[in-house]
Amino acid sequence: MIDEVKKRVKELLDSGEIKGFLGLRDMHGHVGPHLFHEESDLETMVLGDGKRPGDSRYPLNKQLIHLARCYPDDTMGVLVRGCDERGLKTLATWNQINSGKVISVGIPCPQELARACECLRPYPDDFVGGEKVEGCAHGSVRQVDDMDLAARFDHWMKEFEKCIKCYGCRDICPMCFCKECSLESNELIRTGEIPPEMPVFHLTRAVHMAGRCIDCGLCNEACPADIPLRTLYKKVADIIDEEFHYRPGYVADQKSPLNILSHTGAE
Repeated sequence: MIDEVKKRVKELLDSGEIKGFLGLRDMHGHVGPHLFHEESDLETMVLGDGKRPGDSRYPLNKQLIHLARCYPDDTMGVLVRGCDERGLKTLATWNQINSGKVISVGIPCPQELARACECLRPYPDDFVGGEKVEGCAHGSVRQVDDMDLAARFDHWMKEFEKCIKCYGCRDICPMCFCKECSLESNELIRTGEIPPEMPVFHLTRAVHMAGRCIDCGLCNEACPADIPLRTLYKKVADIIDEEFHYRPGYVADQKSPLNILSHTGAE
């Protein structure tokens, strides 16, 4: 699949359709983001850590937002999986990127990764190589839902107790683009308090991500305390879907109902 990706990127660069391509490269055994400009750069491009595509993941859309702000007139390419593409669609509706200035090169996730992520759609609309695999139901959410109310409350309080307030979940999130973060507002979260007051810190972020979370799971991977944040956000996403029939990024140009409501309230 890497050969198909490189071929497509080379075509885009040679034709001048894109100014650069935001992907992953392996340098000295470390996989990280890189903006590819020349064909010779593509030798270091990777899709994972060598074992399977998706093992080494990075919030490339977060970097894309910065590129779009610095170079608004240039068209950039970006490597996307299913969740990344959902992110692009959602970021466009929040006016964080101009979808006309972004060309995505898609790859599907392997079935094993789709199961581990419990991803409903582990592939983008279009991809250059690989095969589409089946989506997976939210088993972790059902497991918590099967508990009675008291057990659920106790479960989440015990999880939140592990928080060290490192902000890793926020910092890695490709959908965290606010210039002023509510998690740093002393009116909501008392500054200098570690661990943070429970459950305000995580409930504040969960509510803030309602209608935004694209279920990439990077927050889960970044959390040093192994708090099952993805399960929490999946549940929030299920509620939004049930109440408003909306999941971020599944339909192009479809705005979050919370986005619409907030703008209506402002008027």
